[in-house]
Amino acid sequence: MAQARKRSTSDVESVVRTGRFDVAALQEIAGDKTFARGSAYQADGRVEVMTIDDTRVIARVAGTEIYHCKLTGRGKSFSGDCTCQAFVDWGFCKHLTAVALTVNDMEPGALNQASNRLGKIRDHLRTKGIDRLVEMVVDLAGRDPKLLEEFELSATLDTADDATVIAQFKKAITDATRVRGTIEYRDMRDWARRIDSVLDRISVLREGGKALLVLELLEHFFARMDEALTKVDDSDGGGGACYARACEIHLAACEQSKPEPIELARALFKREVSSDWEFFFGASETYAEVLGTAGLGEYRRLATEAWQKVKSRQRRRTEVPPGGEYALRAMMERFAERDNDVDAIIAIRANDLSSAYRYLEVAQACLDNGRAQEALKWAEEGLWKFEDEPDKGLVLFACDLLQHSGRNEDANALLWKLFGKEPSVDLYQRLKSAAGDRKAQIRVRDDAIAILSARAEKSGSQAEWDVFGAPDVLVRVLMAEGLLADAWAAVDKHGCREMAIEELAKASEVNLPAEASKAYAKLVERKVRMGGQGNYDAAYAMIKRMRRLDGATQHSAYLADLMTRHKAKRNFIKLLTSKQTT
Repeated sequence: MAQARKRSTSDVESVVRTGRFDVAALQEIAGDKTFARGSAYQADGRVEVMTIDDTRVIARVAGTEIYHCKLTGRGKSFSGDCTCQAFVDWGFCKHLTAVALTVNDMEPGALNQASNRLGKIRDHLRTKGIDRLVEMVVDLAGRDPKLLEEFELSATLDTADDATVIAQFKKAITDATRVRGTIEYRDMRDWARRIDSVLDRISVLREGGKALLVLELLEHFFARMDEALTKVDDSDGGGGACYARACEIHLAACEQSKPEPIELARALFKREVSSDWEFFFGASETYAEVLGTAGLGEYRRLATEAWQKVKSRQRRRTEVPPGGEYALRAMMERFAERDNDVDAIIAIRANDLSSAYRYLEVAQACLDNGRAQEALKWAEEGLWKFEDEPDKGLVLFACDLLQHSGRNEDANALLWKLFGKEPSVDLYQRLKSAAGDRKAQIRVRDDAIAILSARAEKSGSQAEWDVFGAPDVLVRVLMAEGLLADAWAAVDKHGCREMAIEELAKASEVNLPAEASKAYAKLVERKVRMGGQGNYDAAYAMIKRMRRLDGATQHSAYLADLMTRHKAKRNFIKLLTSKQTT
């Protein structure tokens, strides 16, 4: 024990001399804003270091509530975990920053006290008899339902028969996956952690040689999760990650227990085509070694039988739900790929030609297998059939093949037709690239500008957030050609998205500084009126650019007027004064 304490003291002295966490690396991983907020938390004394050793730091940070933080590593190489929502959403947070800065500033005495904290507890507990320790642990478990459940599962593993283990674990799965009403995004992390805890135990069960029990338990788990995921906001993917982890355990348990392949194939097939989720998508490949020849044969038989009913449109809902058609189609393609049967792959994709995109899939299969002319035939048929609702991907695919075949005029005709329906800067650049010499490129430019101007005239004044409007594309094309004065004229006449106006202002700073400054001023005004820290930050960034365009005197007058008119926007005024814009 003396040696252990001596090493701990040496570690503490090393931390004091060098600083445990490199501040530059900390600032880089946190970002300037998070670093500043973490520094403020550290300065306010909101951090309580619970324990520290050579590999980790555990602390509590007082924010809107008490957050629990863990930092591992040192110097420039470290990572962390925090119970706050910001950590879930964005990663390294102000609480972790505050902990790192607090540790860096701790005096040797405080570091010694923190590093010895758990050691003292261990020394104290060793003086108690085992009966007394058992009573203490049981008392704690009685006050903590999660801890009690952990101990119950551990005890079950050690002493119970299989039936009792199944019953106990199914109850734990049911409790962990239970959803009362709905679970909002902010509560998902705790829900997923409870599920992960149960999966930890199931994994231990598999490692203990109970793979067959694990398979039975996971069937219950999958059924519960299939329903639960319809009632939660899993935007961050935590629930899906739990499901995927359970699939990994399921595969490992199958590899360990070698279940009867025919029955396994039937179970996997049913789950792949019937589930609303795609966690078992491609199961015939994932489980190929476990299924073996017999299992894969049964899988293929089931897929082929269901596919024949889909082809004839006589399927029954109980066999292949509407959502299972995609999985079934992909399944049949995988079996055809195993046979290297190109004709079968094309036939499978050609079974559904209800959209231009379906034609593109067939054509792509032909091209992937060296059948360029056949691919072009399918592409042109799709373009003809869906002439009034062209698919951009199919058009571009066909154009590539036409150009490769020397049919440049046909390719350009398709591009111009698409440009007339769905104008974009990318399409313009493609038309210009295909034009050849400079004179031809100028004709493309003039024709494109004429088309876009006519469309902008018909559409009238564009809404602020009109994403696909012709005026927006017109301005961007003019920018790409360096016709900045014409671009500003188009903005004045037709309107444009805020993002494009800001890009045009940046492009105009050298040659048209007055236009750029005027545009920045309008954008700043709009953002300040909208309010919110994000808008204030964006406005400040544009004000900094205006400073280089206007000159000191003019800019000072502008700032004085802006601050007078928006003096009620206290956060904005604070930002301006703290950054010393003038």
